[in-house]
Order: sequence, then structure tokens, then C-alpha cells
Amino acid sequence: MPRFFIDRPIFAWVLAILITLAGTAAIFQLPVSAYPPIAPPQVGINASYPGASAEVVEKTVTSVIEQQLTGVDNLIYFDSTSRSNGTAQITLTFLGGTDPDIAAVQVQNRLSIAEPRLPREVVQNGITVAKANNDFLMVVALKSADPSFDTYALNNLISAQILDPIQRLPGVGDARLFGAGYAMRIWLDPDKLRGYDLSAADALEAVRAQNVQVAAGAIGAEPALPGQGFTASVSSASRFTSAAQFGDIILRANPDGSHVRLKDVARIELGAETYGHDVHIDGEPIAGFAIQLSPDANALQVAAKVRAKMDEAQRYFPPGVTWFTPYDSTQFIRISIKEVVFTLLEAVVLVFLVILLFLQNLR
Repeated sequence: MPRFFIDRPIFAWVLAILITLAGTAAIFQLPVSAYPPIAPPQVGINASYPGASAEVVEKTVTSVIEQQLTGVDNLIYFDSTSRSNGTAQITLTFLGGTDPDIAAVQVQNRLSIAEPRLPREVVQNGITVAKANNDFLMVVALKSADPSFDTYALNNLISAQILDPIQRLPGVGDARLFGAGYAMRIWLDPDKLRGYDLSAADALEAVRAQNVQVAAGAIGAEPALPGQGFTASVSSASRFTSAAQFGDIILRANPDGSHVRLKDVARIELGAETYGHDVHIDGEPIAGFAIQLSPDANALQVAAKVRAKMDEAQRYFPPGVTWFTPYDSTQFIRISIKEVVFTLLEAVVLVFLVILLFLQNLR
């Protein structure tokens, strides 16, 4: 065999050129994921029960949902986590080759069977079903040069302006916020409630009944009286936005004309929705969120889209607020591709030297 190629140098060169061209064309088709697609697809369920302990979440939410998941096709196993901040997470793992879209639809159908048995607060907050990898693609964080712009303000900025556009990007399976946005905090005083013969349930029902958005309709709309010459839409008051408005909610009207208002039995302030996370880097308070990749998505392309979207959102940030990525798994992917290219160049040089050594002719 060596004599065959030595006597036919042109044929040997043609084979070497064809192999080089094939390798050059194949390098652009190399996978760009950190791991090959041999891991079984996964679907995640996330639920929230505000104010509940981990034990209550386990008994009333997690176990109820788990009972309905045993009939899902191609399901290998599932694991669940019930946290003390009132959140529950269930991750379902399916057989390799299972279509994640079909698996997510089946999980959603099974979840609809369990919803009537779940607490009303859990259903009202919404239960999300998403197909995504467990590992984080990258973590994006915000920091502020202004000390008055604390972690809760940064979390609220992410929740209000950033999280939804990021989740809509193609290839993003989920975006998980390490914290929560602003919410109106109502701290009830049990002694004052007892003094007015009220309960926490009475206060909650009053807030729900009076903090509503009402469609007031229109004046002069059809069918109208004869001679009606104009129509005007009626704008009503929207939901409450300040602590003073919540404080004026009437809990009870007495026969003598006096009222018991929410501010009489509670302390009301604008604060964080939950206080279970406190994120710092180098001692500085920050706010961040993690991005999970959709199955079969291109990690490099998704990371580039996220960075472009964050650069676009940077223009609308308050003065002094900047973003950065404390964790980015695509760095490993880029290094891997760089090493593959370097190895390919080494192979080309070695092949050239071997051919030159055997043929003893540079031409």
C-alpha cells in the first residue's frame, strides 16, 4: 500500500486535498452544546403558595400533583422540591428520544386533573409547565452605582422590564429570577383584629373585593334614547397603587356610621413580594436571574440573543444600573470549538509533513 501512493503522488495529493476540504466543511456543522444530546428530555412544573411552609406545600400542592403524574407516557421518574418560601418544583424525566413538546402537553393535561384539588391561592398564582434543561445556560445580574437602588429595586426592574422579553427569545426554556419584585405588604396586627372582632380572612376578602378593576361602560351607547347625540366612555378608578389607598379599604361599616379601615388594624408598606433571597457579589447587593436552555437549542446563538437583548434594555435602565454575566457556560463551548479548530490545523500540518517526508519532493 505505501508503494502504491509513492508511485502515484498526484493521487495522494488529491486524496489529501479532499480530506482537508471535507474537514473544513464539517467544522461548521459541529455541535455547539456543552453536552451531546443523549440526556433524556425533562419537563418542569413550578407552583407557588405564598405564606405556606415547606410541609404545607408538600401536603397540599406537591403530593397532589405527583399523584396525577404516574400515567404520563415514557416517564422514567420525577423528583420534587418543596421550599419554605412557599414554592414547589417538580422535574419529570422522560425516555431518550421522547418529543419534549408532546411530553409537556401530556404533563399539562395531567396537571389540569389535579388543579381542582389544589388550594385556590395556588391556582390563582398560576402553575407553569415548561420544557427546559436543568442546567443553567448563563446567569445575568444587575448592579447599581447608586446605594439607594437596593436589591429589591433591582429585582423589581428585572421582573417588570427584562424577564418577559428574555423568556420570549427563541431557544430560552425558562428564566428564573433569584428574588421577587415589589408588592404591597400588609402586616396585620392580631390584637387589633381581635379587638374589632375581625379575622385575617375578613381583611383578605375586603382587599379582594375593593381592589378591583371595573369596566364602567359608556354613556349614551346603543340602545340610546331618541335625540341622543353623543357617546362617552366612562373611566373608573383602577387598582390601588399606594399604601394610603390600601389603608382606606373598609373592613366593616358600623350602624352608627363609623368605619373600620385596613389601616386601623394593619401596617401597610411597599416592599418585596418575598424575602427568601439575598444575592451579593463581592459584598455588593445585586439582582440576577438564570436562563435555562430549551431542548435542542443552540447554546451559542441563544447566549448571543440574550446579550443583544440586554444591550437593548440597557438604554432604559435608571442611571448607574449596569448588567453583567457572573456565570456563562458558553465560555466552555467556545474554548472547546477553539481547541477543535487548533487540532484540525495541527492535523493538516502533520499530514503535509508526512507526505513531504515520504515523497521527498516539495512540488
